Amino acid sequence: MPITFSVFLTQLATALQAENGPDLAFLLRPTSPHGKDLLKELRSPTSRQQLSHYEGSIEGPWDEIAIQYVLVTSHAAKKRPGEAFKEQSTLVSLFFRYFTTNSGWTLPALFSILRDLRDLAFDADFHAKYNGQKSESMEEAARIIAKAFGNCLTDRTSPYAYSRKWGVYYVVGLVLKCYFRVKRISLSKNILRALEANDIPPLAEYPRSHQVTYRYYLGMLSFLNEEYAKSEQELTLAFYHCHIEAHSNQERILTFLIPLRIIRGHLPSTDLMQRFPILDELYAPFTAAIRTGDISGYDAALNKWERRLVELNLWLTLEKARELCLRGLFRRVWVAAQKGTRIPISMFHSSLRISGITVDPEEAECLVANMIYKGFMRGYISHERQTVVLAGTNAFPRLADRPTPFAVL
Repeated sequence: MPITFSVFLTQLATALQAENGPDLAFLLRPTSPHGKDLLKELRSPTSRQQLSHYEGSIEGPWDEIAIQYVLVTSHAAKKRPGEAFKEQSTLVSLFFRYFTTNSGWTLPALFSILRDLRDLAFDADFHAKYNGQKSESMEEAARIIAKAFGNCLTDRTSPYAYSRKWGVYYVVGLVLKCYFRVKRISLSKNILRALEANDIPPLAEYPRSHQVTYRYYLGMLSFLNEEYAKSEQELTLAFYHCHIEAHSNQERILTFLIPLRIIRGHLPSTDLMQRFPILDELYAPFTAAIRTGDISGYDAALNKWERRLVELNLWLTLEKARELCLRGLFRRVWVAAQKGTRIPISMFHSSLRISGITVDPEEAECLVANMIYKGFMRGYISHERQTVVLAGTNAFPRLADRPTPFAVL
């Protein structure tokens, strides 16, 4: 049975009276089934004036919010994402008037309307770009969502169990996604500082989905700041706490976690990569080259995937991981020399030439010295005798055993 606008208003009032957050969220979602019913009844209005006679039907600001909902749904149905975003922005502002004076039972509705705001901003910017126009909807969405973050963070009156602070990390995830989308990542520092400066419940007490999103972005920020140890820690926690069926989220995390693990000498297993064919296609050439010491193959993979790696800010990371491939090649020289402790530098030089790497003897000696300095090999170089003197035991320590693999990058 179709829902009329009068019934819609009644359902809103009922949800408010019962303090039913999920029902309120459903009623304000543009994609909910009743949206089409309302557009048929009201003939797809496009301005507030057409619905002004409904003002005062229920307590404010919900009469205005109901009108805004219809306008958002109408513009969205007519493929006008820019106008839909503007109307949704107004709806969110009206919602804030109620949200800031009530406890956290309204959080499901807040999450829903902010998520719709972000999605409409994305559609508006994409539509404008496609038509050669300029749009900054996502930046505006970020500002509005950041305001919601402040409204959640500053709740000092609600009971602990119903505090608006329980929405902090979900909102943080939304605003950080907006910042990353518009490449205004530096603004994230303000959000993180505010989290540290305020009294909020421990992260472990929040829903796991909120934790995973927050740790993912914290890991990404650390990655971009070249704080690789912290990045690996946060991304690892995000991956192992991610829902097993959230395949795309797991793939997004692994895109950056795998290179960090490679640098530490932990190559991804075959079973793991079979679950993520896209990542397997990208990283398999690198891991195969590292396992065999195939420097030419590694360089070929860098060239093939250069554009994709640059887009992901991963090219420099994998270029640094090339040293693991060099270590593998030199270890094969050691094995060919029957694991002796004294190996002529000329053998390492020859191995590089056989691998297709053209260097002179002095550069080969420099590469060996660098391997020793960074802990890939244990020993020293006798320059006078042009010999590498390796340790009698553990001449090539396991990559995973290096104490600070990120410190020498």
